[in-house]
Amino acid sequence: MAKRVYEAWKGSNKFFLGGRLIFGPDARSLPVTLLLIIAPAIVFCIFVARHLRHAFYPYNAGYAIMVVAIVFTMHVLIILFITSARDPGIIPRNLRPPDEEPRHDSSLSAEAGNRQTPGRQFPRTKEVMVNGIMVRVKYCSTCMLYRPPRCSHCSICNNCVERFDHHCPWVGQCIGVRNYRFFFIFVSSASLLCIYVFSMSAFYIKVLMDDNHRTVWEAMKESPPSVVLMAYCFVALWFVGGLTGFHLYLIGTNQTTYENFRHRADNRINVYHHGCPSNFHEVFCTKLNPSKNNFRAFVQEEVPRPTLPSAEEARAEDLDGDQRSKVDAQIENGEDLLKISLQCNIEAGEDLSKISERHNDEEPDQDIHSMEGNDPPHTTLDVDSIMAIEHRASMIQPDPKPSSCGNGSPEIVTVVRTNSTVTTEEAG
Repeated sequence: MAKRVYEAWKGSNKFFLGGRLIFGPDARSLPVTLLLIIAPAIVFCIFVARHLRHAFYPYNAGYAIMVVAIVFTMHVLIILFITSARDPGIIPRNLRPPDEEPRHDSSLSAEAGNRQTPGRQFPRTKEVMVNGIMVRVKYCSTCMLYRPPRCSHCSICNNCVERFDHHCPWVGQCIGVRNYRFFFIFVSSASLLCIYVFSMSAFYIKVLMDDNHRTVWEAMKESPPSVVLMAYCFVALWFVGGLTGFHLYLIGTNQTTYENFRHRADNRINVYHHGCPSNFHEVFCTKLNPSKNNFRAFVQEEVPRPTLPSAEEARAEDLDGDQRSKVDAQIENGEDLLKISLQCNIEAGEDLSKISERHNDEEPDQDIHSMEGNDPPHTTLDVDSIMAIEHRASMIQPDPKPSSCGNGSPEIVTVVRTNSTVTTEEAG
């Protein structure tokens, strides 16, 4: 049965609802983030907003304090879900390297006879034109592609992400071109929620002071949850508020978090800066491109490209070709095929006595063929030739290498001359 893309996904992402939702590998941190948002909101509604319902007598306007808190919390949770559960801009990895001409690295080559089989290695970088300036892009050996400008490979998700900003463990997802605006809305909304809860808690302390003419310390002792909420929001505001201010600066200068650290260290020129208004328009007002991945589609199997032969295969092929060409040259020179066969068997390490026995066993069959064709019998080896071959066999040591007649197995050649035609039968 064919698999879907999310089932055969090579990244570290986690999928839910049949590939409709995609999270990072650290999605287990999301419950912690939800707890840090929901728990203070519940405490605020029960211990603060409930007592402020009648703080504004005309038309019971105090109910709006609780309603705003609930709606604002739901808004933050929805934006968090959109940021975490969508494709951040993953670039699909290739199943094979690009079709560009690779360079040959001699350090990765393997010798095969007198030739070398070079190892394929693509250049680590190449230059592309961005806004009239040449920009270097890197080759990703994991995804087997040249990364587009502003793209980087996330080591946590194991994907190349377009306009990669950073990987946020609090949302359990990479932040890229398709979820950056939602991430900024999330951190800025969380900052506003902290300010709102802090302000309403402080207002409730003020109400307690005015109603009973108490001091600040006495009012705080009467409502400890308000004090806890104020302290919690003050600490949280340093994180989410500081993050909001930092990303406002990044958006105004059209940078990513990754580029900010890299460019500051390398003193690079920011070629993407078009002015503050245009930069904000690019982040918040441009249309988001659809995902380049259809996670629910079926995987299409491609026919693999023929791979380069290994060093051992190339060497065996060269030796086999040289040996066959040697035999062809001997045949063209008019040498007797039977002599060539005996020579091949001797080079393969076969005993001369076995060759003679097999030759004697085949001789009656050859005579029958000669009698049926009314042709003179074929010429056999004379005594001098056999003695010469025996002398040569005594000097040749058995070699397990393949013989010059094939792929290492002895061959028996039977010669039949009929109407000046030589028929060769090979027995493996």
